[in-house]
Amino acid sequence: MLRKSLFRRALVAAAVGAVLAIGAPLAASAHVTVNPNTADPGAYSTLVFRVPNESETARTIRVEVSLPADTPFTSVLYQAVPGWTATIVEGALPAPVTVGGNAITQAARSIVWQADPGGGLGTGQFVNLTVVLGPVPDTGHVLLPAVQTYDDGSISNWTATPDEVAADDTLDPAPVLYITDTPPAGHHGAATTATHTTTDAAATAPASSDSGVALGLSIAALVVAAGAAVLGALAFARRRKA
Repeated sequence: MLRKSLFRRALVAAAVGAVLAIGAPLAASAHVTVNPNTADPGAYSTLVFRVPNESETARTIRVEVSLPADTPFTSVLYQAVPGWTATIVEGALPAPVTVGGNAITQAARSIVWQADPGGGLGTGQFVNLTVVLGPVPDTGHVLLPAVQTYDDGSISNWTATPDEVAADDTLDPAPVLYITDTPPAGHHGAATTATHTTTDAAATAPASSDSGVALGLSIAALVVAAGAAVLGALAFARRRKA
């Protein structure tokens, strides 16, 4: 009986470690991010919005990303995603903006992705939404707020600015594209590798900065699990000898 008890404890410890290893990356990346989160002024940048489903009971059926009105993008493209319909919503700007020597009074104000009937994101799922935006304005950074809607009517507003998040890290951060500003250390963003001029909407995005934290937590959890399994095995062997 004692041998069985020790063996069970070793298995339980290993299982807990495995759960931590799997769960850590999910917990670390459970917010909407833009990847990469830096770009060069004047570039046409390929960006990927990664949207995870955080609800255990509802499905994500709609995602809307707002685009800046004071520094508008005059070119907005999106990559088709199976099971989703994308719409570029255009509208009047609050004030005329000069882009490339032209006065712009209307521009894309948001991009909306709507899941097909019966579709959307279930528990433990995410979707990558790829766009090409340009030309990138010569400014510090632009906020790209995202609103995530679930089929039970609940909404996640990923709209907090970096300053708001710095003051209250419980707020849901908006994706931010840093241009001439340097991304703050430990911010809730994605990778800091700049994109250069491109029109390839299928370009592969670099891994997010959260991946490093998640990887570290995963490795630590695996080490704990392996250690527990080894200790359990040694205890079992000692008992057998005794």
